[in-house]
Amino acid sequence: MMKKLKFPKLIPWLILMSLTLILVLFSRVPAMADTPRHYTELEFPPLPEIQLPDYERYQLKNGITVYLIEDHELPLISGQAFIKTGSRLEDGQKVGLAGITGDLMRTGGTKNHPPNDLNQILEQRAASVESGIDNTLGNVGFSALSEDTDFVFRLFGEVIKEPAFDPAQFELIKMQLKGSIARRNDDSGDIASREFDKLIYGENSPYGRTIEYATLNNIQKEDPVNFYQNYYQPQNILLGIVGDFNSQQMKNLIEEVFGNWQPNITSNSINIPSANQVQTKDVFFVDQPQLNQSNIVLGHLGGQLKDTDYAQLTVLNGVFSGFGGRLFNELRSRQGLAYSVYGFWSATYDYPGVFIAGGQTRSEKTVPFIQGLFKEIEKLQNEPVTEKELNDAKDSILNSFVFKFQEPSQTLSRLLRYEYFGYPTDFIFTYQAGVKSTTIEDIQRVAKTYLKPDQIVTLVVGNQSEINPPLTDLGMNVKMIDITIPES
Repeated sequence: MMKKLKFPKLIPWLILMSLTLILVLFSRVPAMADTPRHYTELEFPPLPEIQLPDYERYQLKNGITVYLIEDHELPLISGQAFIKTGSRLEDGQKVGLAGITGDLMRTGGTKNHPPNDLNQILEQRAASVESGIDNTLGNVGFSALSEDTDFVFRLFGEVIKEPAFDPAQFELIKMQLKGSIARRNDDSGDIASREFDKLIYGENSPYGRTIEYATLNNIQKEDPVNFYQNYYQPQNILLGIVGDFNSQQMKNLIEEVFGNWQPNITSNSINIPSANQVQTKDVFFVDQPQLNQSNIVLGHLGGQLKDTDYAQLTVLNGVFSGFGGRLFNELRSRQGLAYSVYGFWSATYDYPGVFIAGGQTRSEKTVPFIQGLFKEIEKLQNEPVTEKELNDAKDSILNSFVFKFQEPSQTLSRLLRYEYFGYPTDFIFTYQAGVKSTTIEDIQRVAKTYLKPDQIVTLVVGNQSEINPPLTDLGMNVKMIDITIPES
């Protein structure tokens, strides 16, 4: 006969657990009833006003402008130097020289620290010093633990003042660039971006030209040295430092490292190249038979951030593009014409940017997609936006401001960039005010004023045999672009 099981010790625990569960469930009922059932019912307090952290700006006798921001939250320090130069200033026969110079300043070591030694020293201290030159400026930056400030800052100073331009590293960089040339037609998006710049600015413009084997072959080992000497002068430098430091001690260190560096009176004056639109209206096509989709870019020359209506144009961007914008809702979601779609007024600091729109679509949808883009541009000009569209776009921009100032380093970078390009330090706040004051009438006004459908150049990278209806159905001239890479 089976023995009867007993659980004398377990029963009280079961009772206790059951009572606890009942109490928890009942205690949650009122809270559940008060919880909003849809995200539109959620209410949030207004975001706090943006406040710039305290900073100090001063100038050394040799012309270096310095910004300091103390931030003692973490035992870290970082800094960057902006140098008034850029690839747009290089010789058109030596395209690639500026980029080589910027990379070589760091990878080529310094007069006191060969490349491998410099790499090892920085790695041992979990620090970094990096350098580069893009189209509009040169940059050298550093980061370190605050306890290593003195040591790493002196290395940072060496990279700026005493780069060694190691010949072996020079040849390595050139070899790497030649490899990138050989691979530059592997991605349709890269092709579209590169060729669109050429169509807008011109293939010989500093804003549209590309590095070629021939231009690399024209660059000799003395060229980076000469380029450096022309532009890396104290009067051309903005220096910003943020982190865990004492300002007076940092001033003393800056003076010790940079104070005796004297300007070279033979350095070149800096003239910013202008920009004009070269092509208009036509359709340009790059045939890539291996593709089963088209990458499309269209647009025209745009403006600068300091333009009077820049704030209103960014609100227009919000209405037009992005998740929930007209292009996304109409061309992607409703009509199913695109995998991705975008369109925005892309301004730059000191030369005209572009208005650009585009996306990716199946080959057979290429023409309807382009027609849809033109239609949405015309609707912006001819039909007022709704109050909801306006408010959603403005809220998206204004709510993002808090993220632009999360860290003091973001503020420092913004201050340096504004001074570099000659913008007022309160530019971001006047822009914010402009966004807040934007009206429905403003959106239609700037759309009519700045968007120019009759000047739009259209570029398609795709498979000609699969694009049906053909591009000629757009009613514009179709011109083929040869992207064959010239031999060295």
